[in-house]
Amino acid sequence: MIRSRLRSLGLITLLASSASLLMACSSPSIDTYAGSGPEFRIDEYFLGHTRGWGMVQDRSGEVTRRFVVDLQGTRQDGRLTLDENFRYSDGETQHRQWTFIPTGDRQWRGTAADVTGEATAASNGHAFRMQYVLQVPIDGSVWEFNMDDWMYLQPDGRVLNRTSMRKLGIEFATITLAFQRCPCENGR
Repeated sequence: MIRSRLRSLGLITLLASSASLLMACSSPSIDTYAGSGPEFRIDEYFLGHTRGWGMVQDRSGEVTRRFVVDLQGTRQDGRLTLDENFRYSDGETQHRQWTFIPTGDRQWRGTAADVTGEATAASNGHAFRMQYVLQVPIDGSVWEFNMDDWMYLQPDGRVLNRTSMRKLGIEFATITLAFQRCPCENGR
């Protein structure tokens, strides 16, 4: 019986590892967007007030949450600080503060209180990619999800953002946002 459980656990671990490797191989490289424009520099775009409108979708594609996020970006001594204030459609609010430090040309590392370790980020052309582990409270426990965050600067100055939330290589949710520098149209 113990051997059977160990084999099952080993098989699950092998499948999860294989799925993670396959998913990692299927993601495009940030270098794919070299030379595309307009150039997206987060340390310029997110200075001052920016607003985003977003939604969370579960694995089936059903929208499970909607939100508005206001960001206030400041730069000091080469560091970019983003204060994010979320307002969810159910009335919940959330605050996150990111601190980004440049590590090279168009390369960043970032930290936030609900992020395990450091985020790694890079931009090229009109695209920006950030990968990190986010701590999410669920039913009294804290779950860690691997986040693969892609942002794309559009010619009109808006940014489209798609984030994949994964655990054990399986996508549990996607987050989609549209950002606009403020003052924002339609005020809300």
